[in-house]
Amino acid sequence: MEQILKELPKKAKDKHNENRKFFAKLKKRPPKNLDYVMQELHDDEFERTDCLECTNCCKTTGPLFTKADIERISKYFRQKPQQFIEQHLRIDEENDYVLQQVPCTFLGADNYCSIYDVRPKACREFPHTDRKKFQQISNLTLKNVAICPAAFNIVEKMKKAIGN
Repeated sequence: MEQILKELPKKAKDKHNENRKFFAKLKKRPPKNLDYVMQELHDDEFERTDCLECTNCCKTTGPLFTKADIERISKYFRQKPQQFIEQHLRIDEENDYVLQQVPCTFLGADNYCSIYDVRPKACREFPHTDRKKFQQISNLTLKNVAICPAAFNIVEKMKKAIGN
């Protein structure tokens, strides 16, 4: 896994222009069965992928925290939402709540998440490759293929399945 993660940014960079063009076409004319194809590719990839071997998303990026996330997680810690915010979050350039630092403070040395059952929506849905109307999140996907080996594999298979 270490080698895969080491090579991933370069592989993603090498494919960036190709992926960008592919997603531009996809946005203009998404196939009618795109959601079905993406769900199938996603499920197939995650049958083979163990996120606990990787956790690169937790080590290199931080999720956005919605108001509902903050309330749910602060309740889990038996804190007031403001106390949780002050301890763990900051407001980024886009006025979103994000972690004060990465790697994620909730990621343990064993790669397990200490707040897994109440984790943010962004974490639950990452890498978003099974999302409905997938073509609408192409910019996010272009970033995620450089972070998540599974997302990279899914996009490569998607280009073959849909036609490049």
